[in-house]
Formats: sequence, structure tokens, C-alpha cells
Amino acid sequence: MSTQKKSVLDPLRVRVRRIQFTVGLGFLALVMGTALTLSLSLRLSDSIGALPSWLIDFLLAPVLRHLWVLAVLPVLCYGAARIIELKPWATALGAAATGLCFTLAIEFTSKGIDGWLAAGGLSLVLELGVVAGGVVLSQRAVVRGRADAGKQETKAQQQASERKEEYAEFLREAELAGEKSAQREAAKPEGQGAPVQSLPLPEQPAAPAAASEETSEQKPPGEPKAPAA
Repeated sequence: MSTQKKSVLDPLRVRVRRIQFTVGLGFLALVMGTALTLSLSLRLSDSIGALPSWLIDFLLAPVLRHLWVLAVLPVLCYGAARIIELKPWATALGAAATGLCFTLAIEFTSKGIDGWLAAGGLSLVLELGVVAGGVVLSQRAVVRGRADAGKQETKAQQQASERKEEYAEFLREAELAGEKSAQREAAKPEGQGAPVQSLPLPEQPAAPAAASEETSEQKPPGEPKAPAA
């Protein structure tokens, strides 16, 4: 019974974890994109001030405000897709919707409804168009990340198979070398391998000088010695 419950709940747990990951991805992209927007706005404040107001309101402001979905989110989606198998459209739409909800909540608490109405419908449409462009870029980033991950996996499998073939060839060469050495040992004659027994050395005869000394010692002192030849 417990195994059946686990099998039924497993797909639901996978979906919940995927949703949590998508929401976290969108929130992280929003935080990093906001920091990037602030730094770029400070650096470009002097050069932007010289531009016409309509160009700033309808082009630069929406892009800088939603830089998290145009630049940061595609990069995060690509990196995540290299590691985890993600659904392209679901990941891109979920992460973008998460960041957009946080952005709208912050704007609503700071400006209220009057701030939205004062911005105008055209500005709202432009911002939604920028978000839609970020969603498309994020979807393509996920697809590209999965394709690169597949290429990397195929390359790793090829390297593993090559190493396996090299190891198998090394084992075959080792077996052949062992068989050749066994054949050489078997081809040797039986007597060649027997140890050679050491023969006893013959006794050396005593030196003649020592024998003559012994005979001279045995003769009495008065006896004349024989003349030398």
C-alpha cells in the first residue's frame, strides 16, 4: 500500500519541485537584474540626460527597468538547463511571471493605482512587450542549454567508450604475453630446469717437501746423509 502511495505522489512531488525551482529562478533573476539596473543607471546618468525625453520614456526606461528578464534570466536559464532537464516554455513563462509579479507588487506599494494610471497605457504595453521578449530569449536559452548538455553527454560517452576499448586492448595484450611466456616455459627440456649437483673434489696429494722433512726427522742424527744426485 505504501509503495502505491509513493508511486502516485512521485509525479506530484516532481512538479512541485519544478515549480519551486522556477519561482526561485525568477526571483533570483529579479534581484540580480535590479542590482545591474542600478549600477548601469548610475554610470549612464550623464549620457542619458542629454537624450530626448520621449526616447528615455518609451525605449530606455522599459529596457533598463526590465533588464532582469532581458539579460539575467536567459543566462540563468541557460546555466540551469545545462545541469537540469527543464521545459523551455514552462520555465521561461513561470520565471518571468514570478519576477513580474514581484515588480508589480513593489510598484503598487510605492506608487499605488494612481502611479499605474499616470504612466499611461502605451508605457504599460511597451513594458509587457519587453517582458515577452525576455520570455522568448529565456525559452531559447533553455533549448540551447539542453542541446549543449546533450552534446557534452555524447562526448563524455564517446570518451568513456574509447577508454573502455583501450583497456580491453591492454587486457588482450597482457593475456597474449602471458600465453607466450607459458608456451616458452613449456618448450624448455625437462633436464634444463633440474639443478646441477656439485661433485666432491678429489683429495690433493701431500707435498713432497713435507714428506722428505718427515723422513729426515725420523733418521738418527749419526747416520750419514745420502749424497744428492
